[in-house]
Amino acid sequence: MFAHCPLFVRPFAAGFSAGALLLLAACSASGPEPEAKTSVSPATSLLRERVAAPVTAEASHKRMASMAYAPAPIADTLPPGYRDESREQYQAYADNPVFAVAETPVSTFSIDVDTGSYANVRRFLNGGQLPPKDAVRLEELVNYFPYDYPLPQGDVPFGVSTELAVTPWNPQTRLLRIAIKASDRSVEELPPANLVFLVDVSGSMHRREGLPMVQGTLKLLVDQLRAQDRVSLVTYAGDSQVVLDSAPGSDKAKIRAAIDQLSAGGSTAGESGIQLAYQQARKHMIDGGINRILLATDGDFNVGISDFDSLKQLAADKRKSGVSLTTLGFGVDNYNERLMEQLADAGNGNYAYIDNLREARKVLVDQLGSTLATVASDVKLQLEFNPAEVSEYRLLGYENRALKREDFSNDKVDAGDIGAGHTVTALYEIVPAGGKGWLEPLRYQVSAQPARKSGELAWLRIRYKAPGEAASRLLERPIARAEAKAVASASEDLRFAAAVAAFAQQLKDGRYTGDFDLAQSIELARSAKGEDRFGLRGEFIQLAEIAQSLHTPPSTPARVQQ
Repeated sequence: MFAHCPLFVRPFAAGFSAGALLLLAACSASGPEPEAKTSVSPATSLLRERVAAPVTAEASHKRMASMAYAPAPIADTLPPGYRDESREQYQAYADNPVFAVAETPVSTFSIDVDTGSYANVRRFLNGGQLPPKDAVRLEELVNYFPYDYPLPQGDVPFGVSTELAVTPWNPQTRLLRIAIKASDRSVEELPPANLVFLVDVSGSMHRREGLPMVQGTLKLLVDQLRAQDRVSLVTYAGDSQVVLDSAPGSDKAKIRAAIDQLSAGGSTAGESGIQLAYQQARKHMIDGGINRILLATDGDFNVGISDFDSLKQLAADKRKSGVSLTTLGFGVDNYNERLMEQLADAGNGNYAYIDNLREARKVLVDQLGSTLATVASDVKLQLEFNPAEVSEYRLLGYENRALKREDFSNDKVDAGDIGAGHTVTALYEIVPAGGKGWLEPLRYQVSAQPARKSGELAWLRIRYKAPGEAASRLLERPIARAEAKAVASASEDLRFAAAVAAFAQQLKDGRYTGDFDLAQSIELARSAKGEDRFGLRGEFIQLAEIAQSLHTPPSTPARVQQ
């Protein structure tokens, strides 16, 4: 089929990305297609249908738009019996609603340091597709990036700061940023680690993005191990087994050899593998050390316990043993992102999606301390707004982290953990008292009582547990009333976080961003790029530009002639 295509085009053919369709269409017109000698997959047949006719600019744009949520094509080399269709799973959450301060002055939620949504969104965009709306979690996109926040002082494990600016997409509202920063630790400063690599070697992992990527990822971590660390390797497919029984970190050749000999095939008994991994972790438990399972899988469980609620409860029960569960997501088309994110939450760990080895290096080398070492657990934030200063508010993101008001003081209610070096950003869009908001005034509303304290915008409370402690500690402070900065005068960190937050909302539905479009988000991010030591902000700008090229603005209905 590609005999008349230039050599530089052919590598794109196997991926069938949106851009590749245009290249293939052009080169297919240069000569007749050779007669097929072998049977072709449904994906290949579909491609042939799409490139059979001449492609106009308008037609190509429509094709790219129609492919925005299409699954990436599957290679013809997958194991027999694997279904050639997209089965990716995401949790659907409605955006946080707008609250009137006079009615609901308190907002409570658990912090979230996961970043998997950003890498997953990047995977879609680099493949020439817009991500499914439910794949976009605003807080995970914002928290993917490092920020220059103040470090902790005294005996508190993290620093806290706030900033207020005019909202870029709505000059009638203000953007309040709450920033948390934990001090970092080098690998040498970490306690001894008892790690269990739990690897999915089922048939669905038999692809380039599956087991080979897992093997490369784990070997990056092996390079960071010290003599005092221990590593076990547990695998599961149709059943589970211990491949490597707690080797010392100094025996890197033995650990790498165990990783290299893994091969994929069979069904997916994920629950059995999780049970065995916890047994292995408890068997080699290090008191006062890091005891953690790193689960590497696409989340496509189909043998044993496989329903979402039971698996989540399993992780919640097992965390009581003192072993944490970190999930590393791999794969495409059958990826169960919903399960991976929630397993990590229930297992007192963090979740990352590995779409390339650069991301693997970020998670398991550059940010290893954040991934493995916890400095504060069950971290909850509560904000009480002053009705004399704020009339309405909405929390951007954290929809699946919402807590009841009474949960804040209940130490039995689980919440997120902060690792060494982690930064956490929470953004509120607020309406100043007397300003124009989203809500229509109520006819029978009782006027808000005067604020007990003047000069305060809100009161911030943070609860957290120190490592190994069962009782939480309370940190609270006022957020002083201040004149909101103009967008251009705000810090680079706030402007960049705002650009990412706007981008995330625009990928979903742009319900609250009005006429503020992707081009303006890109320009705001570009103005706040700063030093960009790791190139992550520059990469975001490129991804936003890809999204802009794929995005089809809503059409304006034709006016009916009277």
